[in-house]
Order: sequence, then structure tokens, then C-alpha cells
Amino acid sequence: MLLLDERQAVAEYGKKLITSGLVKGTGGNISLANPEKTLLAITPSGVPYETLTPEDVVVVDLEGNRVDGQLKPSSEMAFHLALIKQRPDIKAVVHTHSEHATALACLRWELPAVHYLIGSAGSVVPLAPYATFGTQALADNICRVIGSGNAVLMANHGLVTVGANLRKAFNTAELVEYVAKVYVITKSVGTPVQLSEAEIQEVIDRSVGYGDQPGKKN
Repeated sequence: MLLLDERQAVAEYGKKLITSGLVKGTGGNISLANPEKTLLAITPSGVPYETLTPEDVVVVDLEGNRVDGQLKPSSEMAFHLALIKQRPDIKAVVHTHSEHATALACLRWELPAVHYLIGSAGSVVPLAPYATFGTQALADNICRVIGSGNAVLMANHGLVTVGANLRKAFNTAELVEYVAKVYVITKSVGTPVQLSEAEIQEVIDRSVGYGDQPGKKN
């Protein structure tokens, strides 16, 4: 089986999408690239995460051609491929419909630095303009606004996060959802005080390598 390790990781984190509450049903998707083999392991379209196995995970090349697996790849494959081709540091992509992040996306608001934990995503989580799911237009919009950050809100859709591995991309998705919830709560009672660029940059600098332990599998 091609990319066994990557497919096992995608299946494992697919189940975490459900148990963490970051998606409902079969929404969202996950991918993990193997740059040396120029291949991508990605969740299949419409398969319940609870039953997802490594065999169900699809392997495609960087042009989106299926090279292993019997199922159809995620309908959102275009932005997964676009992101890993645009930035060599990206190996993993996680797309969620988490409630508070999606609420901001539906308001068409970006997420500012109201809590230091946004640092895993960057100094702000920008908003990509709306485009129909699964289209190249959506992929282009995401790639246009992500810059060097690790998260993007998609207007009227949800959240996409990226990382050097699935642990980091998934952790960023969880943290963005938490900060989005804090932002929604504080906006309901007052005006949140935002961290300055210098303050959030210090957080980002101090977070480099956080969670990386010798011998720990990512």
C-alpha cells in the first residue's frame, strides 16, 4: 500500500475531527503530503470518519490524479494541492466547519489577535473571499490570502489550517476555534482588546518548536 504511514495518520486524525467536535457528519477533510514521493494522502469524499480506515484514504499525485485507493478523493482536493505546491513548509492540511470559526466566516470577519493562542495560526486569521466549494476559485482565494500564516477563514464556509505535520495543523484548528469562541463571547459584551503586532510577534517567536520532543512521532 502506497504511503501507509500517511494514510494511517489521515485516518487517525479523521476520527479526531469528529471526537473534537470540529466537524459534523462527513464535513471537512484532511491531507498529508509525502514530498519525496510527490504524493498526497487525502480523505475520501463522503465517507463517515468513524469508519475510516487507511485503505479508504486516497493517494493522489500533485496534479490530482489518483494513484492508489478505490474511493474518490475529497471534493476539496484543489485547495489541498494548491497549498502544498505554494508553500514547501506545508505538509498537512486540515479543513473544518467548527462552529465559532465558521460563524466568523459567515459574518465575513477575520479573526484578530484577541488571545495569544492565535499565535499558532499567525498574527491574524485572514478571510478568503467566497467561492463555491471544490472549485479552483476557492483554492486561489485561500492561497492569495494565507501569506506565511497557518490558517484561513473561508467566507460562508469554514476554516482551513496548515502545518509541517498533522499534529500541528490539527492543533492550530483547535486553537483557532477556541480563540474564535472567545472573540464571539467578548464581542457580545464589549469591545475585545487586541494584542499589538509586537506582542503577538513575541508569542510567535517564543512558540517556535513548541511541542516538538526528541523521538516523538508527529
